[in-house]
Amino acid sequence: MVPLLPPSVTGLPARARRTFRERVSGDPTGAPGWVHDIALVGEGPGWFEPGGVVWRVHGDLSTLVGGVVALLGQGAHPLAMAGVQRHSGYRQDPWARLAGTARWLVVSTFGSAQLAEREAARVRAMHERVRGTDDAGRAYSASDPGLLRWVHLVFTDAFLAAQREVGTDRLAPRFGRRWPDAYVREWARTARALGAADLPGSAAELAQALEAFAPALEPVPAHLLRFLAAPPGLGRAEGAFYGGLAGAGALLLSPVVAPLAGVPGRAVRGPRERARLAATGAQLRAARALLGPYSPSEEAARHRLGLGPAPSWLR
Repeated sequence: MVPLLPPSVTGLPARARRTFRERVSGDPTGAPGWVHDIALVGEGPGWFEPGGVVWRVHGDLSTLVGGVVALLGQGAHPLAMAGVQRHSGYRQDPWARLAGTARWLVVSTFGSAQLAEREAARVRAMHERVRGTDDAGRAYSASDPGLLRWVHLVFTDAFLAAQREVGTDRLAPRFGRRWPDAYVREWARTARALGAADLPGSAAELAQALEAFAPALEPVPAHLLRFLAAPPGLGRAEGAFYGGLAGAGALLLSPVVAPLAGVPGRAVRGPRERARLAATGAQLRAARALLGPYSPSEEAARHRLGLGPAPSWLR
């Protein structure tokens, strides 16, 4: 049985919080400069309703599992994978890349409209530099609307699946049983800001859009599978905790991509798979109890909107 939390977490909560937040944000407080900007730049709500469905999905620790699922999915598109391999240092410093991905997600979710637009401009400029040809001579560009669409689809599908299966918060009582459609429809705004088009507006349309990409997909590279199975730099206890997240991630991948990654995906559900997901859900609830109800990014947004006090790291 994978421990709910590693001993270093349960025994030393303050140190565990610092370690976790540094892993996902690059800063031991969980509040690098761009999180401070969420509190300080602009006024009023941003692109998404405070406390709304996008806030709730992205504020949930199920995003830790969703991130694994999203990277597996992204790796099935050879041109998307070429851009990652040739223009990022994920093998040398995977945690820096994680922090970079987290920045786009949380600034777009919790920042003011002014800050979200500034972040979108930063990402668009970065994408302009990511272009070339892969080993087969095929041209790729991170600004290509088709690739942007693929990345958006797999990330949306991953975070939606993670929230549904291992989320620490049940959303149907608050938003109704159609909340997945609302999430898909609302989160599409961020992809349009980067240049993507023809985006799904419901969970059913999302599944259809993923299926339509099947002819362009290839097996996920072995080096990415090895990396996601056991990222470098984790201590023994951290590795055990991460293993629970990765195990759940293998059960949440879209049926379109799962065979290409050699994992069961969502098409397989038996007693063992249900037990695995239940164990990961318990891990995340235990982590939530340790870390508190709000991430530093959501704390920052709540302060900007007058819904909460100034976080300790901002004082």
